[in-house]
Amino acid sequence: MFENFYGNQRLAGALARLTARDQVPQTILLAGPQGVGKATLARRIAAGLLGGREKIEQDDLNLPHNLALAEEREKWPAERRSEEPLFFASHPDFVTFPPDGPLRQISIQQMRLLKERARFKPSRGNRRVFLVDHLDRANEQAANSLLKTLEEPPDHLVLVLTAENAHDLLPTIRSRSICFQLAPLSLEEMRSLVSSRALEQPERRILLAAGAAPFSAWLEHSEAVASAREDKLEAYLKVLYGLLADLLSIRHARGEIRHPESRDEIERLAARVSFEWLRSAAGKVDALVGLLRRNIQKTIALDALILELRDRFSCGTPGHVLSME
Repeated sequence: MFENFYGNQRLAGALARLTARDQVPQTILLAGPQGVGKATLARRIAAGLLGGREKIEQDDLNLPHNLALAEEREKWPAERRSEEPLFFASHPDFVTFPPDGPLRQISIQQMRLLKERARFKPSRGNRRVFLVDHLDRANEQAANSLLKTLEEPPDHLVLVLTAENAHDLLPTIRSRSICFQLAPLSLEEMRSLVSSRALEQPERRILLAAGAAPFSAWLEHSEAVASAREDKLEAYLKVLYGLLADLLSIRHARGEIRHPESRDEIERLAARVSFEWLRSAAGKVDALVGLLRRNIQKTIALDALILELRDRFSCGTPGHVLSME
């Protein structure tokens, strides 16, 4: 088993055994919600194949120095980012290509650099591992550029791709990958994680990790949310995803929910919405998430989403839905 990896234990165990036997598929697609550990799992696989875990972990995108670099590059003109594609390679045989720029996208320049570097032989051993994190944020040109590498990958290369939704990727990319679906961590698994790290305010951290910000955090003021940076707006939409999932769980009596502090209100809503409303609402949020990476008027898009949810609300009052959002 990979050390200090929480959640999805059966999947992680299977990948750990394949790694130990050097039988890892040449192209792996890890799909699942943001924050569930897809990139962490990719680094565990790389460390198992290559060694040098300490160096590989230096490429964790959540480390302060990597976050600072990503934020600094947002201020760069597009031409400079194109000339200097973003990648991390603290270990000579492990390279991470993360989203870049204000829209946090995978660029065609990054995928061209990947193709160029893929030809290089390992500096030691017989493997190189490349991680393309958030491949679902690649535009069509970048995705097609990566596809050329997937069609004829060098024998020494292991490609690990991550995406929140595998179906946001080109079918041709999915068909050339072995997909592993990661599920959200349970409350027990999150409690085990925060306990092992002796984190302060553990219950608050668990609620935030589960997307369980108070309802007021979703939309106190439409203008304030719409003017937020894209990555913050996506966080608000993830809260809404969590609320929709809780409504579905309560309707079908499927146990624990992601927002236990608001169970009473969610139960009242769950009794008044249909499955069709939930399915439609999830589809509308999916559509808005996709639009965020384009040059759209966010205020108009948010208002349109709220109106659609209100109009489709079954047997309820519009004002109540708006106050929830």
